Amino acid sequence: MNEAAAVVATESLAVVRVSGLRKDYRGRPAVQGIDLTVGRGEIYGLIGPDGAGKSTLLKALAGVLTFDGGWLEVFGLPVASERAAEQVKGRIGFMPQGLGLHLYPELSVEENIDFFARLRMVPPASLADRKRILLEMTRLDRFRDRPMKHLSGGMKQKLGLACTLIHQPELVILDEPTTGVDPVSRRDFWTILSTLVRERAITALVSTAYLDEASRFHRVALLQGGRVLAEGAPEEIRALVPGSLVTLRAPEQAQAFARLKTRFPQVQALGPWLRVFVDGAGTVEASAHAASALDGFVTGDMHTGEPELEDVYVALLRRRNLMEEAPPEAERRPAPAAASGHDGVAIEARDLTRDFGKFRAVDRVSFQVRQGEIFGLLGANGAGKTTVIKMLTGILHPTAGAGHVAGADMRRAGRDIKQRIGYVSQAFSLYTDLTVVENIRLYAGIYGLDAAGTRAREAWILEMGRLGGHERELAGNLPMGMRQRLALGCALVHRPQVLFLDEPTSGVDPVGRRQFWDILFRLSREEGVAILVTTHYMSEAEHCDRVALMFAGRIVADAPPSDLKRQVEEDAGHVLEVDTDRPVLALDRLSRAGFEDAALFGRRIHLFSKSAEADRARIPGLLAADGIRVSSVTLLPLSMEDVFVYRIGALEDQARAARGGPR
Repeated sequence: MNEAAAVVATESLAVVRVSGLRKDYRGRPAVQGIDLTVGRGEIYGLIGPDGAGKSTLLKALAGVLTFDGGWLEVFGLPVASERAAEQVKGRIGFMPQGLGLHLYPELSVEENIDFFARLRMVPPASLADRKRILLEMTRLDRFRDRPMKHLSGGMKQKLGLACTLIHQPELVILDEPTTGVDPVSRRDFWTILSTLVRERAITALVSTAYLDEASRFHRVALLQGGRVLAEGAPEEIRALVPGSLVTLRAPEQAQAFARLKTRFPQVQALGPWLRVFVDGAGTVEASAHAASALDGFVTGDMHTGEPELEDVYVALLRRRNLMEEAPPEAERRPAPAAASGHDGVAIEARDLTRDFGKFRAVDRVSFQVRQGEIFGLLGANGAGKTTVIKMLTGILHPTAGAGHVAGADMRRAGRDIKQRIGYVSQAFSLYTDLTVVENIRLYAGIYGLDAAGTRAREAWILEMGRLGGHERELAGNLPMGMRQRLALGCALVHRPQVLFLDEPTSGVDPVGRRQFWDILFRLSREEGVAILVTTHYMSEAEHCDRVALMFAGRIVADAPPSDLKRQVEEDAGHVLEVDTDRPVLALDRLSRAGFEDAALFGRRIHLFSKSAEADRARIPGLLAADGIRVSSVTLLPLSMEDVFVYRIGALEDQARAARGGPR
């Protein structure tokens, strides 16, 4: 029996069955009639925004939350009471949401693992070997004595996974394990999970807000508002919404964007590109529709292809009237811009350095951001991104180096800088116990706006952030996407020339992220605002005009996304996707054949190839020798995640080699 057929067969050996599950919080439904089945050996994904019901469902399955209606069954046993849940808890590993929130900050890496081992009654004779394997797998063996509170976000999540797996559970339940984690740690995380599924045949139920992770799952359920929006293999869900994706360049980008918005509901700006989803059209027809909409505009390159799962998700919400449609573009034109900084340079960092005791967090960082430019600062957890922003905004003093923001010297003009910038921080931006308008008026007062100016900016923020009707709601009660638009509005209340955004969309659903980036695009193109943004969503890096990669406190690359991709293609080659009937065996065979970076993505394999066309022809024969049938070998466009993981991964390997450790 091949692996694909085996997965189907094991669905009859269901590890998890959910039927009509319902849970209310204070009379408001969190999940409403959810049905799903998870088979043995599957990696099953729950994908959806905050408030979709993912955590509620997972907590109920883990036996730590009661429910109000329906039926849950785990390992064939009903989970209808605390006593029933206790019968299966020993066979389950549950990792709740939040970076290391279930760990103990003062304990070291090894002490945390030992604590959970004792809690789960792991036999002492087995503990040393299990711990060694998990520490090596998570690459935490070198940090076994480091207190948990001093780990980066990605390291905390990998430690959390090790603690969850120490008793060798048969079912692993992971609630948003990769939220707030850098792409290298995300890929490490998925490699660990795929290896465990392959070697131990465990079952994994994983929730995520990242739609680009869907390819990692055997099957997924898209959740919205406590209900299942769609369910099946990723390719089956893509087939639910026929259409094509058109990517093009237009010299008058802002005007072309507005024109396309009048014809197509799903339009995005990605750096110099415009990206349009054309419902129900093949590639030729879609190109013709996009060109017709831009009649009179001179367009450059135009490409068509298949939509991504995020496009499908947004289209499903739109078709089922489950999302708020944006008003016409002309009705949301922003206010005129303030004057730009000197010589068109809005932000300049020159050899910025910051030490914390003996630890150098930022090491001679230099870059420039021009007015009207969207500049992305990317890096792993702990790379120094937030420290750079805090120095440029005057929150932290640099140990060495200099910088100018909006024409002001960051060392000496702290107040001047604060009047010329807007800042949405990673942690605190709003007063959650104040209403929407109270937050706006508070920030207007802080920046010295008079009554007339406050009224004008309040009206603009409510329109820009589509917050009308929510004026009297507490900020803490708003959905995440709406809350971030309010935070952005408060940062813009004084019409700054420069905007700093530190992971502004973490935890925001795909629709909210798109709306947020639409606003940033108009601010940069129509108002000339310079924007510096950090993000862990590599798809968001495509929105940036230029991207700088940080590693160990240093800038290691600074270029437009297209140039960074071209550099990686020249160095590592193109990405191939291999679709086979026996992906686990195929992965091992390809790794032995020299494709060392090959990795499982659900039931498919991704790998780099320096001779893409030759390898496309060679791989089917290579695998056929082991009785593996290949359905297709497809050339994929390089993503910014591929770029990030390749560049940062190579630097980490060099650092390990310099220390004398294994790759």
